[in-house]
Amino acid sequence: MNKGFDHELYTRTQSEKIMERVGQFGGKLYLELGGKLFDDNHAARVLPGFRPDSKIAMLAKLREQIEIIVVINANDIEKNKVRGDLGITYDQEVLRLIDAFEAAQMTVGSVVITHWASQRNAQLFRKKLRSLGVKVYMHYFIEGYPGNVDLVVSEKGYGRNDFVETTRPLVLVTAPGPGSGKMAVCMSQLYQEH
Repeated sequence: MNKGFDHELYTRTQSEKIMERVGQFGGKLYLELGGKLFDDNHAARVLPGFRPDSKIAMLAKLREQIEIIVVINANDIEKNKVRGDLGITYDQEVLRLIDAFEAAQMTVGSVVITHWASQRNAQLFRKKLRSLGVKVYMHYFIEGYPGNVDLVVSEKGYGRNDFVETTRPLVLVTAPGPGSGKMAVCMSQLYQEH
């Protein structure tokens, strides 16, 4: 059987390229990460040589440079949205991700709750996270996002969001599923930093 994926080559070259990008952007890079980081069994089945943990193994090489932000949409908390593959709610997946990153000796700096409108279940989840010692930040719904650029890139758009304090050069932004607001968090950070 031919090897379709070289784990060692991927781990080495991808981590090198990521750190090159950090240097290109003045020592700080926000990197949106979608998909499965810890348990990509599908990719392992269809791509000979790929391991279910190839992505996290690559990131672990950079662990001293990395800080993680986990993003969740308040509306997904409110309606108890469930991950179909794991059968757990998105808020449970946030807690699972925090534990998994910590087990890999990677720093989870904070959780951002997007589309914040003081939803009841989102408030309860924020309280739970804070009781666990997790920093929690709120980002708000922006009318007309992303097309209404004048509003989005203003004090009433990105400028209204909480600024997420980070301390490391590589900030990984991930979420329990699509539509959580990962890219908007990255863009909001860039707006507020500049």
